[in-house]
Amino acid sequence: MTDVISSTRDTDRFWSRIANELAEAIGQGVYAPGVRLPSEHSLAQQFGVNRHTIRRSLASLVQRGLVHASQGRGTFVESFAVDLVLGKRTRHRHSLTHAGLRGALQVLQSAEVEAGTDEAQALRVPEGSALLYLQVLGEGAGQPLHVSERYFPLPRFANLAEVVQSTGSITEAFTQHGVMDYVRLDSRISARLPAKDVAELLAQSVTRPALLVTSVNVDTEGIPIEFSKAWFAGDRVTLTVNHHDS
Repeated sequence: MTDVISSTRDTDRFWSRIANELAEAIGQGVYAPGVRLPSEHSLAQQFGVNRHTIRRSLASLVQRGLVHASQGRGTFVESFAVDLVLGKRTRHRHSLTHAGLRGALQVLQSAEVEAGTDEAQALRVPEGSALLYLQVLGEGAGQPLHVSERYFPLPRFANLAEVVQSTGSITEAFTQHGVMDYVRLDSRISARLPAKDVAELLAQSVTRPALLVTSVNVDTEGIPIEFSKAWFAGDRVTLTVNHHDS
């Protein structure tokens, strides 16, 4: 097969599809960390496209932090990288499955606390209201990906900690508390240096920036059910915001 195809096929949908297939292969371990990807010529033959399309696909993977290009040597898989999607229905396990990885949530701490100003505003409850507080570690492929502080209104979610601990899933815990579906109201992303305890949980240095995502989830009636502050390992995770999630 030649490395050239009709220009009518060389469209965004082809390089984007190829980039997604390569990202999934990286997540599944087909291309291990540190391994060099096949040459542009080989990939062009594999996918039946021209080398310009492959270059666009690889450039997309570089931007997503999954690979890096070395002049004269080729394109190499990063030591560990995963692209997680933030959308209306962001789910930790679903995002990992989409990336070809396995993982779950682990409850590190749980306690009943009083709502401060930020929590009260986000959850639309009076300051001082009783909340369930969870510190949660999110893992993927045996690597720490994020650590989060999560707040849930009480008494509605009184037994949520136990369900998350046993199932590794916030979604399952919500289901067992009568919330069949929920959506993310908003997400705010910033890059900051993590505190020492957060850096240790993420297995990274305090001098390396982490991605801080502050978000609010609501049920189908628009009632806030969760306020969270999640720190993502900046050198292991790329966050993609999907505005078209349904």
